Amino acid sequence: MNLRESGLSTDESSRVLGASPAVLFVPNGVDQEDAAVQFRMGSLQIQESAVEDMSTEQQRSHESKKENDNQAETFTVDKAVNQLGFGKFQLFLTLLCGLAWTVDAMETMILSILGPALLCEWRLSSVQEALITTVVFTGMLAGSSVWGVISDKYGRKYGLVLSSVFTFYFGILTAASPTFVWILILRCLTGVGIAGCPQAVTIYSEFVPTNYRAPGILLLDVFWAMGTIMATLIALVVMPSLGWPYLVLFCSLPLLVFIILCRWLPESARYYVVTGEKESAMKTIEQIAAWNNKPVPLGELVVESIDTTRGEFKDMLGKEYAQTTLLLWLLWFASAFVYYGIVLATTEIISELSSTDSSCITAAQDSDEDCWETCEQLQTADYVDILWTTIAELPGIVIAIVTVQVLGRKKALACQFALFGIFAFIVSFCMPRTLTTIMLFTARAFATAAFQSVYVYTCEVYPTTIRALGVGAGSGAARIGAIITPFVGQVLLKKTVTAAMSTYLAVGILAALAAMLLPLETKGRELKST
Repeated sequence: MNLRESGLSTDESSRVLGASPAVLFVPNGVDQEDAAVQFRMGSLQIQESAVEDMSTEQQRSHESKKENDNQAETFTVDKAVNQLGFGKFQLFLTLLCGLAWTVDAMETMILSILGPALLCEWRLSSVQEALITTVVFTGMLAGSSVWGVISDKYGRKYGLVLSSVFTFYFGILTAASPTFVWILILRCLTGVGIAGCPQAVTIYSEFVPTNYRAPGILLLDVFWAMGTIMATLIALVVMPSLGWPYLVLFCSLPLLVFIILCRWLPESARYYVVTGEKESAMKTIEQIAAWNNKPVPLGELVVESIDTTRGEFKDMLGKEYAQTTLLLWLLWFASAFVYYGIVLATTEIISELSSTDSSCITAAQDSDEDCWETCEQLQTADYVDILWTTIAELPGIVIAIVTVQVLGRKKALACQFALFGIFAFIVSFCMPRTLTTIMLFTARAFATAAFQSVYVYTCEVYPTTIRALGVGAGSGAARIGAIITPFVGQVLLKKTVTAAMSTYLAVGILAALAAMLLPLETKGRELKST
């Protein structure tokens, strides 16, 4: 009997079997209906098996596609930071790193006040007065590269906290200095610790999104300005009644608060990536995401250059970065030379104008050659004028933020250094005290802008592997400028203000030319890992 006679049409059998119509032969003695039923059941089993095979194949295809998609979805630390944006975590980091910057500013600002005070109390010479400042920056020079290497090899947080403890300890001991020699030793050791403070800028730059990096770093300068203002206000209150030891003590206490708050500071994710610690980097990214209330980026974190050697000078002086490094060292030198120079010169000029009846600084200097060596304690009016020039840090920050964003990093640096030199030189002209104060104010504003713009460029131009070392080495070059500048802003200025201010003009113009010769413009450029 054929299939048609069993009740199953030829078309139906074709659909079931997925083949051309066939003839069903039934052996003798087998019931035809049973054969048809068995045939149908067998066909259904074949059909179900085909469907299962198709489903399994589709599932495998879907899983393979999903696996490929996951492999395609990767992200770097820089992309993760940009995606997580500027949120609560970055605000906390701004306050924390800003506090470190505040203390650094206070420790350096008191140098312009401590020197004149000890000049009178211990009857020091002008050279000895300059040495009080010089030894601090000598310590900074010794410590800057050391903290840079430590931060690159053991972590940004470790280097920053350790240097802060070092600064706090010797800062407190300075207040108990019994002699001139002891204060030189302890201030030098304090300077070694202060040299680690720029690592706050390094870790800050590695946690801030690209679009906020330059304004964010420059925002730290607000805390620097606050530190200089606070130091001047503390001196105004403390110096007349309690003396310089309490000034040193009170300026060190905020650092203790910073050390305690560092407990909540995570290690840099970029540092973890370079060292190959992928899980630790992800934990840091997850912590930032939780703070900012943002989802963790999808995909896999790309770990770059696990075997890369970190913190070596040969990378900074290699073919790729040699010209940049040498020019940056010159710019760091000039930044510290002009900034600390105008700070120290301001105190000396205001003190001299206050102690004479002359109408301008050149007339006061000509009237009595020995007046620069006499003991003249700073008066309340002097502190007020110093405070006014200190407030120049705030517009200086605004100048830096605007110019680096509008002009770019290189042109901004050139303009800032050149304008500083011009206004510093004008200070040497014979003019009323008020106008002299205005010129000092303006020169300090541009010096502040230039110094902070150098920080921005350095953090942006170097990759993660040598970024901290780059900042540390640059700070070392800056310390050389700061070591030399007291002998211009204090010693030479006592002899001839024109020569001193001409020196600052020359350095400003030279730095402006060096800025224009930098090979890279880093505006809008993402940070490199290697």
